[in-house]
Order: sequence, then structure tokens, then C-alpha cells
Amino acid sequence: MERTPDVLIAGGGIVGLAVALRASARGARTLVVDAGEPGAWSVAAGMLAPATELEHGEEGVLRLGLESAARYPAFADELGVELRAAGTLVVARDRDEAEALDRLVAFRTGLGLEAERLRPTEARRREPALAPTVRLALDVPGDRSIDPRAVVAALRERVEVVPGRVEAVVTEGERVTGVRLDDGTVRLAGQTVLATGARTVAGLPEPARVPVRPVKGQVLRLRDPAGPGLAERSIRTQAAYLVPRADGRYVLGATMEERGWDAAVTAGGVFELLRDLSEVVPGVLELELEHALTGFRPGTPDNVPAIGPGALDGLLWATGHWRNGVLLAPVTADLVAGVLDGEALPDWAAACDPRRFAHAGVPA
Repeated sequence: MERTPDVLIAGGGIVGLAVALRASARGARTLVVDAGEPGAWSVAAGMLAPATELEHGEEGVLRLGLESAARYPAFADELGVELRAAGTLVVARDRDEAEALDRLVAFRTGLGLEAERLRPTEARRREPALAPTVRLALDVPGDRSIDPRAVVAALRERVEVVPGRVEAVVTEGERVTGVRLDDGTVRLAGQTVLATGARTVAGLPEPARVPVRPVKGQVLRLRDPAGPGLAERSIRTQAAYLVPRADGRYVLGATMEERGWDAAVTAGGVFELLRDLSEVVPGVLELELEHALTGFRPGTPDNVPAIGPGALDGLLWATGHWRNGVLLAPVTADLVAGVLDGEALPDWAAACDPRRFAHAGVPA
């Protein structure tokens, strides 16, 4: 007879798998139910830059990002996945962007984080592929990057995963007791974790739901037939980024589109990405285009993740990670595993409490 798992995780993306890994390490019998459709992680560039990428209104997740970035070296080593530590070069193309970059310098300095303001000549010395029109740059040596596909592959080797699309949670009174799949199969569990990204799951009363929406992002995967060398660091502008891989491939992204589940790759999206990045790294136009892809970021109304216990007993959330699912995977896994083991969320993660939506009146 099949044993009921202590913890069932709905969703086999980078977050759900990491949760399973950490819960298993604490002695729980875990089971991941995965629909088999690659999520946002499959197109993500894998930048680990919590302060460099931060945008206005996202200050609430800064501590979360810094905590997770600090855990990544050990996490990557545990999985046997390469962690690139070349850093980020943030580039300004005009006066307005240079002023924004100076504000980023002040912001990082205030946090005690390393960053070096570079004049154009010095920036081009460090990254010779930069265009001569670059006005100013910021070198951030502490930033890292990782290949999310390699992380997911390594995680899947270490946890139990079964195929299935979770359609709804199963409840008994005020407690979640498991999930129902789209084929009608019911899988029971001691505790259930929803890590389904931008996908929603039925079966919850309105006050117990976490509203999540898909935000479309188009991404290009490029390859240099001559091998690596065009850029060593991740290159970032206000509108686009270029993240190198060790084998001469690059990820160029990403658009930000509120278009629901529209998965079309558009000529306009491809044009915008190439135009914006080629203004600072002209050599990207010589790279081979391997793939043009679309992913869907999971966004909550406040774009802060939902991590921890839900409004019903037996239910935990690990979703709504917006643009930071790869970055926040280690800290999310540690937090959820701790809650599963009876621990409370720490104060610095309080903004992620899923129960903040219980009386917000926001439709799911």
C-alpha cells in the first residue's frame, strides 16, 4: 500500500524542488507532483543580484534576496552546479541613466555592499565589447549567476517527483488534506505546499487564496560560435540584460508584459531586446540566435512572494516570486522547511506572509 507523504509539494519548478530537498533533509517524507511543463525557471537567466536588480517598490524583498544570495554558494556546491562569480556591470547610456546609476551607487553604499563607479574608458577596459557611447558604468563584483536548468536537473535527481497536474486542493473542514489531480486522482498528505508559480489551484475559499497572475517575459538565447569571451560579466541596462554562460552562450532578456497567458514570441519583443542591448554591446548582433522563448513570472498584487502558512491548516505557500524565483529558491526552501517543522517565519520575512491577502478583497 502506498504511504501517504508527510509533505506533498504541488509544482516541480526550482522553488518546489528546493522545498522538497530541504524538507527531506529535516526527515520528512516528501513527494513532488509536477505537471511536466517547464515554468519560468526554464527561460530565466539566473542572475543572483538582489540589490542590483531591485526596482522601486520592491524594497520589501531586499533582505530576503540578500539572505538567499548568501546561501547560494553552499546550495550550488551541494548540487554540484557551477556558480559564476564574475559580477555585474550596470551600464548607463545617457544622462538620465547615469543619474539613476549614481542613485544605485548611493543605495548600495548605504547597505554596505561593494560597488565601483567607472568612467567609460575604465568600463571598456574591463569589458572591451562595450560601445564607445557608454556614458557611465557600475561594477558590482559580488553578483553571481547560475544556470537554472542545471539547478532543476540536479534537484530532480535528489527528490521524489511524480507526474500529475494539480487541479485543486482537498479539504476536510478547515484543513487541507491533499490535492486532486486533473484525472480525478486524489493524493493525500500530512501537509501540502503550493509551489505552482503563476498557475492557480482551485478548491480554496476566497479568504484563503493567494492572488497570482502571469507576467509575460520574452527571452533570447544566443550563441557565439567562437566560444566564450564577448562578455565576462553580466551586462545590465535599465531595459535589458545579457548573462553569459561558460560555453559561449548568452541569455538576453527580458520583456515585461501584462498579457495574461499569451505565449507568442513577437517580432517587436525580439527587436526591443536586441536594440536595447546592442546599444551598449554591439557584438550581440553577431551572435547566433538559438531560441526565442516566453516565460511567465508569477506576480502577486504587491509583487512580494507568498511564503509560509496559509489561512487553512495543512497548507503552505511558496509562490509569487515575481522576477526572483531563481534567486529566492534557497531561502524559500529553508523558510518553508522550517515552518513545516514547527518554526515561525523570522521577522525579516514577515512581508511574505500569505495571510496578508486574506481580507484584502483582491480577486484571485
